Order: sequence, then structure tokens, then C-alpha cells
Amino acid sequence: MKKGFTLLELLIVIGILAILSTTMLLVINPAEMLRKARDSQRISDLNTLKSAIAYYLVNVSSPYIGSSAQTYSDVGGITCLSSGAASLAASSTYLSISGNGWIPINFSTLAGGSPISALPHDPNPSTSTSNHYYVYLVSNNSNYTFKLVTNMESQAYSQGGTNDVESTDGGTINSLYEVGTDLSLAITTGTNCFNVGTP
Repeated sequence: MKKGFTLLELLIVIGILAILSTTMLLVINPAEMLRKARDSQRISDLNTLKSAIAYYLVNVSSPYIGSSAQTYSDVGGITCLSSGAASLAASSTYLSISGNGWIPINFSTLAGGSPISALPHDPNPSTSTSNHYYVYLVSNNSNYTFKLVTNMESQAYSQGGTNDVESTDGGTINSLYEVGTDLSLAITTGTNCFNVGTP
């Protein structure tokens, strides 16, 4: 007598496995998990930068944090100030902490050493419809006020999501994540900045 599975039994098992795997993909949603991980990195990067700039301001006698007439970004072609020009460091030095990077602060002048080893870069940079990059704006160099801005990618961290950081950060635009010492700094929205939300 032969032992084995009939064709019907095999088809039933394959059908059950297909239903279970589809259900798991819908519940887990790996694409959304990757977006959430990148958003966590964005939040961490901007908060690290904010802390590094604050450390620089406290420990340098004559700090320079940038021009209030320029938009600084880790990608090219971004202008977020109506009167300001875009500024982008050379591709070979854009992560440099010596003042030649996309943020024009010379962290290497700190006596105790720089609080960061390199400037952060968006984990999934895009200047197309998704608008994922970092922006640094100086409100007033003499008052040492600044703002860092980025756009969240996941549904969880975006405006209205379960972990919404965009509309709860105290900034001027509810659909962008903003940190810094002057969150009231107005930025333009449109094709040359973040094409989301309204000021």
C-alpha cells in the first residue's frame, strides 16, 4: 500500500499557506515598516544636528551658523526662502563638519572635538514628488536662531498618523517636521521647497 498525499490534499495545504502568507504581508506591511525606520532616522538626525549646533553655540566665542538669506540643503536645487538663494556644498565635501558641508558650521573648531563625525544625509533622498531631504535655515545669525526641516515618509509619523511628529512639533507648517530655536521662521512651499502643506 502506497503512502502519500492526494492532489486534493496538497491543493488545500497550498491554498491555506497562500492565504496565511497574504494575511501576514497585509498585517506586517514591510514597505511601511521601512518608511517608519527611515522616518525614525530623520527624527534622530535632525535632533542630533540641533544638539550639535547648540553645543557649538555654547562653546565658540564668535560662532557663525550661516546666512539668513540662504537655504541650505543636503540635496541641490532647494530654495525655501522667498528672498534667499540655494546653497549646496561640493559633492566631495557635503558631509564635512569643517564648514564646507551642506551646513556651513565649522564643528571642527570645538576644543573638545566635534559632537558629530559627519553631517547627516536623508536616508532616502528624493527631490521629485516625495520631497525627502533635509533643509537648514538661519533665522538670525546674530541671535543664533535656526530651523531644521524635513518631510516624513510613513503614514505613522506624518500629519494625522498614530505617531504624528509633523503637526505636533510646534512649527509653522503642519505637514513638515521642524526643529530648532526659531520654529516661526516662515518658509515658502512649492516646487523649489517642500511641495506640501501651507505656511
